[in-house]
Amino acid sequence: MSTSLQDTPNLGAEALLAQPGDAPRATRRRGGRPASERRSPVAAIVRWIALGATALVMLIPLYVLVISAFKPQEEIVRHPLEISPTTFTLEFLGNAVTSSKFNVIAAYGITVLFVVLVNLFCILLSAPVAYVIARGRRKWHLALLLLFVSGLFIPGQVTLIPVVFVLRVLGLINTIPGFILFETAATLPVTIFLFTAYLRTVPRDIDEAAALDGAGRIRTFWACIFPIMRPVVATVVVLNSIGVWNDFVSPQIILGPGSGIYTVTTGVYAAVGEFSTDYTVVFPTLLLAIAPIVIFFIIMQRHIIGGLVAGATKG
Repeated sequence: MSTSLQDTPNLGAEALLAQPGDAPRATRRRGGRPASERRSPVAAIVRWIALGATALVMLIPLYVLVISAFKPQEEIVRHPLEISPTTFTLEFLGNAVTSSKFNVIAAYGITVLFVVLVNLFCILLSAPVAYVIARGRRKWHLALLLLFVSGLFIPGQVTLIPVVFVLRVLGLINTIPGFILFETAATLPVTIFLFTAYLRTVPRDIDEAAALDGAGRIRTFWACIFPIMRPVVATVVVLNSIGVWNDFVSPQIILGPGSGIYTVTTGVYAAVGEFSTDYTVVFPTLLLAIAPIVIFFIIMQRHIIGGLVAGATKG
């Protein structure tokens, strides 16, 4: 017996037109995401507990460092996790600022100078190289990228001894140019890798349009392509700045105590001493050393995520 259209239940036009393969789509439109994509409350709770535990593990040492910089020695030993208005004092932090062993203002200036110069030279060298690799279609472009990326697998401490011999031959040991040269070379692998990944997402139509306007390869890159790279450049600047600021082994060996040039980390080492147990010197000095870079990271962390995500997808 035939069934007329009038006998069909009123399911709506969408239900009548939907094919068997469109069932999940209809489900998503009526009830949101499919059941397979919905997270259970237990999984969400476990996720937040894991994130909270990780945050505590990372924040508790920072909390102890901050409050201990404003407490006397006895309170630091007896009540490491507590601070009260009666024991709070700025005396020890003031002593650290005016310490003759650790000139914090000079250390800040020297370290910021290193950070700026290393970032400048690193970007000027790695950006054109990454552009050539990203736009290249031959096998040697890939081989060149692998050559630079292989530097990521070599620990920096392993290269220090050969670097010392090379810098000594060149007459650059215990000098600022020698240290900047080493730090710039150390930042090239990761910078070229990030720049290349980002440039491969930039359409080649920009290059072709610039060529039609009479621009050469160099002008095309610096005038048209490089301004588009601001997200990944910000990421590289943040990562390189943190690396140079926190580096201790390289300035301690390449610059050396005899040069009289102290970065923040080597200045802390000189002020605290190898066997020091005076916490009223250790904690304020460490707080002065890490406070600027922590603030810098908090302000710039969105640029790190934005730059990495921008270079992770194509299009």
